[in-house]
Formats: sequence, C-alpha cells, structure tokens
Amino acid sequence: MNAPRTRVVRRPVHGVLLLDKPLGLSSNNALQKCKWLLRAEKAGHTGTLDPLATGVLPLCFGAATKFSQLQLDADKTYEAVARLGVKTTTGDAEGEVIEERPVDITDAQLAAVQKQFTGAMRQMPPMYSALKKDGKALYEYARAGEEVEREARDITVLELNLAAERSQYAWPAIKMVAKVSKGTYIRTLAEDIGEALGCGAHLVALRRVATGHFTVDQCVTLEALEGMSEAQRAACVKPVDSLLPGHTPVMLDAENAGRFLSGLRRRGDWQDNEHIAVFGDEPRALLGTGHVKAGELIPGRLLSPPEIQQILETTT
Repeated sequence: MNAPRTRVVRRPVHGVLLLDKPLGLSSNNALQKCKWLLRAEKAGHTGTLDPLATGVLPLCFGAATKFSQLQLDADKTYEAVARLGVKTTTGDAEGEVIEERPVDITDAQLAAVQKQFTGAMRQMPPMYSALKKDGKALYEYARAGEEVEREARDITVLELNLAAERSQYAWPAIKMVAKVSKGTYIRTLAEDIGEALGCGAHLVALRRVATGHFTVDQCVTLEALEGMSEAQRAACVKPVDSLLPGHTPVMLDAENAGRFLSGLRRRGDWQDNEHIAVFGDEPRALLGTGHVKAGELIPGRLLSPPEIQQILETTT
C-alpha cells in the first residue's frame, strides 16, 4: 500500500532565482522543481534553454513575472563547442548524421569567418525549434518529416570569438563565445559557420553564461538548492527590482503612491525618460514601472497592493 503523498502548502514568493540549469533537464522541468522547492504559488521562466544546454536561467516568481519580458528581450552570451565536418538533422548532437565532409581549416579562415558573422544579419530559424506555424510548433512538423516555409529574422551578433579546439576532442572542433540579440539560435549560427568554413558543423555543447546583467557566477545549482533549508532557499531569491537595473528610480509619497497604483498619472519636475522604476518612500517598496513624458509620470506595469504587502512582510 502506497503512503499518501504530502501536500505542498504554497506561499507567495516574489523575486528572481538565478538557476544554473543542469544538463538534460528542460527549462520547464527546472522551473517546476524550483517552484516546488520554494513552495511558490506563481512562477515563470524568461526564455528557454534546450535540455542539452546549461547555464543562466532566470526564474521569476510572483510579482517578478510582470517584468519577465525584460529578460526575454535582453542580450545573451553563450559558450559553445561545434564539431566540424558533420551535419545532423537537428543541428546538434541529438540529431541523426546527414552529411560528413573532410575538415581542413586555418586560423586565418577562422578569423575571416569570425568577422563575417559579427554584426547585424538575417537568420533562418531551425525546423527543430519551438516557434509556431499555424498554431503548431516547428519541431512537430520536423518530427513528422515535414519542412515548412518560415521567414528569416533580423538578429545581431554583438561579439564573436572563434578558436580551434585541438586537445579536448578526438575530432576537429571549434570553441565559440557569442554575445547575441534576442531570438538568435546558436545551433543555427554554428551550422552557418560550418558552411562558411566549407565543412559543415553541429553543436555538441552549449552554455549560457549571461543574460542581460545576470551572469552564471551569480547562479545557484539545482543540486545546491535541494540541499538547503527553506530559509536558505528563500535567501537565494533576488528582489523584484533586480530585473530593472536600467530603470531610473522615482520615489513617491504615500498619497501619490496610492494614486499611481490606481493607474493615475502624477506630475513632477522629472525629465523625460522611457524607463522608470517607481517606489513608495515609507516604507520603501517597488510599486511598478512607468515612463515620464512632459513632466507626467505615466504608469506601466504595476504591482498589486497585496503583492506589495507580501513583499514588505518578507523583507522587514
């Protein structure tokens, strides 16, 4: 006879957990595990990492989910390894080999290709991706053996470093470090670089080392989190306003804070600014975001009074 399962009593958690996602786990499974460990009521992640990828995965809880789009839009930095001379159906090590070619490249060729793939460009999303066409994910078409028409997207490779890897693997490979704009597929970048080198390539390792201002050295592993007490886990959750580093803070007194939270514009001697983080002054608490135009503070995404109260109760 099976013992009854212990029911987890959920609680309000507000903030950001920076997880170093482990290999082999989907982003959603990682989110659900952390949500369970924190006993959080509401959670969401800020852009997926493939199961074969590791690294920075910001997980938003409670009120922080209102600002998760900022991380979705942020630049990302990846470290990757691409195997040269072998192409696969998926562009990574999970796929079946579809072509093999000899590899004969020089450092000068690598330098030229590095320059070629730095800057603004158009990139065709891979068929093995979660992008949707007619309400269906592209990978579903791909698994059924169908190739569907899709549009190339504008991306920017802000920084790129390519180097031959001559010691770690028994086959020719290159190491890639790429800082890219949102929507960039590193698998596709590796495949395109392989084509430019004349030998083809596929991704065998991928690690996200930064997303926006968050870096991998700020992250906690799932294994470490599992070994912590509940209080230690809670201490790993960064405040909601850690998602707003590029926002100018504006403080409001109690009366104006209440009106702002009701969606009313406030007047003041503020300079025009598209990115404002608005706080109540006593006690200091994040109220939401907004922007200033012609001396008016215009509400954007707002926290609810219960969310603000819950945050104050856990930080005082």
